[in-house]
Amino acid sequence: MGGTVYLETTIPSYLAGRPSRDLVIAAHQQITHDWWRHAKKYFDLYVSEAVLEEIRAGDPALASRRLEIVEGLPVLELRQDVRDLVRIYSERLNFPPQARADVLHIAFAVSYKLDYLVTWNCKHIANGHSIRRLLRINQEIQRPTPVILTPEELS
Repeated sequence: MGGTVYLETTIPSYLAGRPSRDLVIAAHQQITHDWWRHAKKYFDLYVSEAVLEEIRAGDPALASRRLEIVEGLPVLELRQDVRDLVRIYSERLNFPPQARADVLHIAFAVSYKLDYLVTWNCKHIANGHSIRRLLRINQEIQRPTPVILTPEELS
């Protein structure tokens, strides 16, 4: 086991969040906590400037907790290659305009050639249709595609 992991924003958000009354979200929170206890031992974890920007938003107390969770993790910079991939993916993945941040997370993981992208965003990122389109695009542009999954799948 092992490898490099891009932590999308939902991971620190679920770790820092107040326990949800929604049973599915509560289960995801618990799975994320269980996964997190071992993740640093087995994986090289990364966040991006985009993740930091997103987790700084919202409730100040929760934002502070989210920042504490990722403190000390390497931060991937928004370099030109990431921007180029965002342009390609924005044109070809067919995500709605409000999912621009999701495209950015995928571009970071691809540009930095990370092994995994871990997320609970199953609407756009960890979604079979999206992954299939991404695989096709990356094959055409000769880029490796990270394995995109939830913490539950990377246990």
